[in-house]
Amino acid sequence: MTSTVLVTGGNRGIGREIVRGYAQQGLKVLLGCRNEDEGLEAKKDMVGGDVHVITLDLNNEQQLIESVTRAQAVYGDIDILINNAGFLTEHNWQSVTTEDMQHAMQVHVYGPLSLIQQVLPAMIENNYGRIVNVSSTYGAFDQEINGPIAYSISKAALNALTVNIAQDVDKTNVKINAMSPGWVHTRLGGKDASRTPQKGAETAIWLGLLDKDGPTGTFFKDKQILSW
Repeated sequence: MTSTVLVTGGNRGIGREIVRGYAQQGLKVLLGCRNEDEGLEAKKDMVGGDVHVITLDLNNEQQLIESVTRAQAVYGDIDILINNAGFLTEHNWQSVTTEDMQHAMQVHVYGPLSLIQQVLPAMIENNYGRIVNVSSTYGAFDQEINGPIAYSISKAALNALTVNIAQDVDKTNVKINAMSPGWVHTRLGGKDASRTPQKGAETAIWLGLLDKDGPTGTFFKDKQILSW
């Protein structure tokens, strides 16, 4: 049976390469993005892949629920969830606004949690599922959480979410991990970043394809474990 993958923020950057990577391996991929036209444009790159665009707005929980419910009705259970969509503002503690903090938490924590709540019950019932939360070393206490404040704190919360839920389902064949793609040359990472989107996507793709003996509740970069 072909697995079905949902990738948020799948129309550009790292997400686009994650979609491409899974499609090349013959999986059915749901390319989630806010703007359907941008998703359809990105899909043109996936020649021969089983890719389907679905509209997902991480700022609108009801829309998320309705969109995923429709997708599950059409495409079946989602076996692999990649919470990739990201938001970055460069403010520090002196200039950050409550709105900045709320937006970062919505995109990096509340939206991913809502998606997990929708797909995880079927994963548990089927005794198979993989969830990958695309995080950052800026969200690691081991790295002193030293990035822009809204980004760092929300990624730290995403890391905590990963550990908490992984512990709750650790007796099942559901693996939930977080990963850092590194500093990637994307719209979010900027033109000076040293990594390609393809390189940034590699670990996310790998984690989504872990076998039943693979790790869970762990933080990775370049397929190597990092400290939280």
